[in-house]
Amino acid sequence: MNNEHLVRQLLAKADIQINGSRPWDIQVHDDRLYGRVLRSANLGLGEAYMDGWWDCAALDEFFHRLMRADLSAEVRSWRLALHALSAVVMNPQSKSRAFTIGEEHYDIGNDLYKLMLDPRMVYTCGYWKQADSLANAQEAKLDLTCKKLGLKKGDHVLDIGCGWGSFAKFASEKYGARVTGVTVSKEQVALGQKLCAGLPVDFQLKDYRDVEGTFDHIVSLGMFEHVGYKNYNTFFDVARKHLKDDGLFLLHTIGGNRSSYGGDPWVLKYIFPNSMLPSVAQIGKAIERKFVMEDWHNFSADYEKTLLAWYDNFEKSWPELAKLQDEKGELIYSDRFYRMWRYYLLMFAGTFRARTNQLWQIVLSPRGVRGGYQSIR
Repeated sequence: MNNEHLVRQLLAKADIQINGSRPWDIQVHDDRLYGRVLRSANLGLGEAYMDGWWDCAALDEFFHRLMRADLSAEVRSWRLALHALSAVVMNPQSKSRAFTIGEEHYDIGNDLYKLMLDPRMVYTCGYWKQADSLANAQEAKLDLTCKKLGLKKGDHVLDIGCGWGSFAKFASEKYGARVTGVTVSKEQVALGQKLCAGLPVDFQLKDYRDVEGTFDHIVSLGMFEHVGYKNYNTFFDVARKHLKDDGLFLLHTIGGNRSSYGGDPWVLKYIFPNSMLPSVAQIGKAIERKFVMEDWHNFSADYEKTLLAWYDNFEKSWPELAKLQDEKGELIYSDRFYRMWRYYLLMFAGTFRARTNQLWQIVLSPRGVRGGYQSIR
């Protein structure tokens, strides 16, 4: 049985055809694709797409079907095993590597993120319960976060992984809070300081393990995916150390249905280096004896909508992005980057549609809220 036949059989389990006529069917331009996928699984599939070896009109639905059929369990490669082994042996998210994600993902260009994201530049899942646009969904998420904390005027909040200051600006303007934000991205600090000029917001370029001070509340929106399972205990120790006894800690993170010890090889190499998704069990074990779990809110279906909105913005903005040049006059974003970024956004949309990825907001208290915590949705 040749490689093409094997791949056809696998794809058939997900109702995907090679060179078929439906939007989720793939169009193969190079027959070397089959061997590459069987050798390197997810990494080979993604790199082959970046190289133009195959196309698909509806990548999000293609990945939705792949995930629902759980084909990754049938296509394992030595590279997958190597990534898993290295994550166990090493600590990819150690303090010495903390700034890698900032340099390789968040510092690739504020122009890209300004055009792709909403006006507040929120790079986390929106809350679409009553929203009809990306901007409204992101404001609703920020407001939901503030309400879950019981935020009030004068509160001092630590924002771990503050991005460009979207939460800090909102919490300061709408609730009168003072915010200290830490990030490992120098570009986020530079732009965030401009966006929050005149507000009681302090940006700090540092790793979460170097935080100083005590805070009324702590938030972390979309940063925990970069912490790594070997550092979960340290992360929650840090949060507990810097949170007042009567404060709340809101953790907003993507999560997986199964405990793992590393990330997807393609995502690690091209999008989020040294990242991995936590499981319910891993978070539960790490907060034990440190926090009381007051509320666990799953609104993962909203991430599909958010990613598709980002993708629409990216597509509309690509003609502008494709012309941008650096100081040497060279193009900043290549055609290969376009295929990579398109693949990234639509792949993740497909995983959330398939419910293999989750989005959680978890509210934690150091000693338990007296009388009980009132959940807010």
